[in-house]
Amino acid sequence: MDEITIKPVAYIKNAYKEKFGVPRQSGLAPSVKSVIEFCEGFTDENIIRGIEQYSHLWLVWGFSKNNGQWSPTVRPPRLGGNKRVGVFATRSPFRPNGLGLSCVKLEGVEKDNKCLKLVVSGADLSDNTPIYDIKPYLPYVDSIEGASGGFSDEHKNDFVAVEFSEETEKYLSAEKRDALREVLALDPRPSYQDDEKRVYGLSFDEFQVKFRYENQTIYVTEITENKNDIY
Repeated sequence: MDEITIKPVAYIKNAYKEKFGVPRQSGLAPSVKSVIEFCEGFTDENIIRGIEQYSHLWLVWGFSKNNGQWSPTVRPPRLGGNKRVGVFATRSPFRPNGLGLSCVKLEGVEKDNKCLKLVVSGADLSDNTPIYDIKPYLPYVDSIEGASGGFSDEHKNDFVAVEFSEETEKYLSAEKRDALREVLALDPRPSYQDDEKRVYGLSFDEFQVKFRYENQTIYVTEITENKNDIY
């Protein structure tokens, strides 16, 4: 049987300029908007004819930053980073074929002479991730009542409080502050990291954000503008 060759149909653009801080699952940071820009050869408007009928979409995409590495077993962060389970029993990015699947909300369609874009929210993809396919989400078959979520069910409500100082709030519009709050509330730190004195940093949109964790709360300690774009 011949191998199937796939190529990107689009790339995503958003505020997640590095892997650290990207939500572990789609839909957890709905205030963060992303733009899906179709590649040359996929800009005919007919390619998305009727897509506005759907509220949500499935994205099939590539873990482009894992360097092709994978292992039969992985250590999920939500299990403390110490317990190993099979790679096919997780959504680890380190997979044999490096493919991801995410459900996003369709916010709008943008069209002009040479560019075709979809605006979506709730993506868990870093900036400039390649997208290989887009399919409509069908509620009557894609949502299964009573389905079991394995060990992830135990952590689906693991959110922490987030506090901004007056000094850090002035750098962000209300919209960007709400988006960043959702990202930080997911606690992007490794589960095995408990040092309350440690200051963490992540790149979000055009900002470098520093924060620390104490007593179930993330405190944003500094926000500065990124000096260079990160891809």
